[in-house]
Amino acid sequence: MAGRRLLILGGTTEAAALARALAEAGEWEVTTSLAGRTRAPAALPGAVRIGGFGGANGLAAYLRAERIERVIDATHPFAASMSANAAAACAEVGVPLLRIERPAWTPVPGDRWIDVADAEAAADWLTGALPAGAAVLLTLGRQEVAPFKRCPTLRFVLRSIEPPAPENLPPDCLLLSERGPFTLDGERALIGRHGIRAVVAKNAGGDATAAKLGAAREAAIPVVMIRRPTPATAPAVPDVAGALDWLSRPR
Repeated sequence: MAGRRLLILGGTTEAAALARALAEAGEWEVTTSLAGRTRAPAALPGAVRIGGFGGANGLAAYLRAERIERVIDATHPFAASMSANAAAACAEVGVPLLRIERPAWTPVPGDRWIDVADAEAAADWLTGALPAGAAVLLTLGRQEVAPFKRCPTLRFVLRSIEPPAPENLPPDCLLLSERGPFTLDGERALIGRHGIRAVVAKNAGGDATAAKLGAAREAAIPVVMIRRPTPATAPAVPDVAGALDWLSRPR
């Protein structure tokens, strides 16, 4: 190892791709931090740290103790708290920070998107727009499911890597434990098999889960799209190539 120490705040395909690219180059001593919400994360090269830091102060203490020279925030676009903590901790310690901010999805002709602020607003829209018994595909992950308990007349198909707590599930909910990437053919089949009348999604961007948008467009069903939170203030690039270029520059 060259001794230059990098912390990747991970949990995304970009974080994993960056760790692999840096392992091949061998110029950085890389630690990838994962939140620990997935019980069986994919294998990563380099060191892997699992669990929270204890807020911005805890992260700042970690950066000092581990002599981290740079931080790349490659967390999910909806991991707003972690990104805010990273910005605050790096500013406190004086460690350069870069965010990989993958471009958001944007609608194309034929899309029927309903723009909402959060899962609660999505549940409210579904209640007012869909008839009793209609099936909805939820692609939010386990932590945003509870608001849909307020839709007792609807059927839900929930796709999540990890199952939610049973008490957070809507009354009529089929669980699909699946991990992307997903194909257009697969998404077409899922929509047809379950008679899906609407899709609920977070605007995560990227290719791994984008096929559902094309399948919904073909089926002429609405996508209730939860908009992204405002990102933390930090320099940003859209992809791994931009992060590698940033790392190659002198501090």
